[in-house]
Amino acid sequence: MTAHPATQSIDPETLIAGLAREGRAAQRQLAAMSSDARAHALTLAAQRLRDDSAAILAANAKDLEAGRENGLSPAMLDRLALDEDRLSSIAAGVEAVANLPDPVGEVIGSDERPNGLKLSRVRVPIGTIGIIYESRPNVTADAAALCVRAGNAALLRGGSEAVHSNHAILAALTAGLEAGGVPGAAVQLIPTQDRAAVGAMLTAAGLIDMIVPRGGKSLVARVQSDARVPVLAHLDGINHTYVHAAADPAMAKEIALNAKLRRTGICGAMETLLIDAGFTEARDLVTALIEAGCELRGDERIQALDERVTLASANDWDTEYLDAVLSVAMVDGMDQALAHIARHSSAHTDVIITSDDAAAEQFLIEVDSAIVMHNASSQFADGGEFGLGAEIGIATGRLHARGPVALEGLTTYKWLVRGSGQARP
Repeated sequence: MTAHPATQSIDPETLIAGLAREGRAAQRQLAAMSSDARAHALTLAAQRLRDDSAAILAANAKDLEAGRENGLSPAMLDRLALDEDRLSSIAAGVEAVANLPDPVGEVIGSDERPNGLKLSRVRVPIGTIGIIYESRPNVTADAAALCVRAGNAALLRGGSEAVHSNHAILAALTAGLEAGGVPGAAVQLIPTQDRAAVGAMLTAAGLIDMIVPRGGKSLVARVQSDARVPVLAHLDGINHTYVHAAADPAMAKEIALNAKLRRTGICGAMETLLIDAGFTEARDLVTALIEAGCELRGDERIQALDERVTLASANDWDTEYLDAVLSVAMVDGMDQALAHIARHSSAHTDVIITSDDAAAEQFLIEVDSAIVMHNASSQFADGGEFGLGAEIGIATGRLHARGPVALEGLTTYKWLVRGSGQARP
C-alpha cells in the first residue's frame, strides 16, 4: 500500500486529490493487464487473506472490543464480527470473483451502416470508484475484488467501527495483488476517519468517476445531497414479505422466520410482514415469530392475535430495524398489500408467499423494487446468492445498475467505429 505523510498535516481535499490521482494512474496499468492476469492476482489475494487470518482476526477483536465499549447494538456487532468461517467466506468470495467471466471487452451491440461504417459497443471499466461504507469489514474485500476484476481502481472509506479490521484486510489484499502484478495504488483505504474526507470524495469530480455509498439512511442521504460525482445508491432495506391468502402455512412460517431472524443486521432482512386477512394461520405465524425471540409491532388486528404485540407507530412502517424487531400489518387482499408496499418500501427487496401463480405474477409485475421474489426468503438478496460472486451493494435506483451490483454494474461502454476512408458529406 502506498505510504502517505501524517494525515493531520494535509487538508482533506489535497489528501483525496492525491490518492485519486495515484488511483487513476494505477487504473490505467490495471486496465492494460490481461483478464487472466487480473484473475490470478485476485487468487493470490484470496490466499493471502487466509495466510494472514490471525492478524486480521486480532485486528477485528480490537474493533469488537471498542464497539462494545461504545455501546454498539448486538446487530451492529454481528455485522462487524469476523471469525474463521466468515473470513474463509470472504476469501472464497474473492476467489469466486476471480473465476467469474470478465465483462471488460464484451461486445454488447454491433451494426454496420449503409456507408460501410462498422459500429460496436464494448464494455470498459468505469475508472476510479469511491466506496463509502460503515461497519462491515467484508465490504473492503468485496469492493476491492470487484473493482480489480473489472479493471477499476478503488478508493475505500470504511467506518470507524471497523478501522483496524479494514486496514488488516487491505494489507493482506494488497500484498497478494502486488505479487500478481497489480499496482498497490489500485486499491487504497482513506487513511483518516475525518468526516471531511468524505466531503472531499463527494466533490472530487474529474478525479473520482463514481461513488458507491453502503450504509444507513443518513449516510446515503448525505452522499446524494452533497455529491458532485455520479452516485450508485444503496439505500436502506425496508423489505416486505406479503403472506397471501393462498400461502402454504408451513412455508410462510419457515420463510418469515428466516427472512427476519437468520441475520437481522443485513440489508436483505425482512422489516415488515404483511398478512392477508384471508390467511387462516395468522395467529400461529405471529406466535411463532414472538416465541423465536422477535419483538412485534403491529396494527390493531395483529395486536388482537397476541397480547405480546405492541402497537406500531406511524414511523415503524418506514424503519429499517436491523434487529429482532418486526412491523406487522393485516391487509385486505392484494391491492392493499401493493398499496402499502408502494408507500413504505425502499425499493430494495419485496416478497410474496403464495401458491396462487396468478397472484404471484401480479405481485412480481406490479411491485417496483430492485428485487421481487416469490416463495423465497428476502435474505437471498445477495450477489453471491445470485451467482454474481461478491457484490458492491444493492442499487435501489433506476439508472445504470439495479439490484446486486457486481462486475457488469462496474463497467460502462464505449463506441468503436471502424471505417475504410469514409468522409461525411
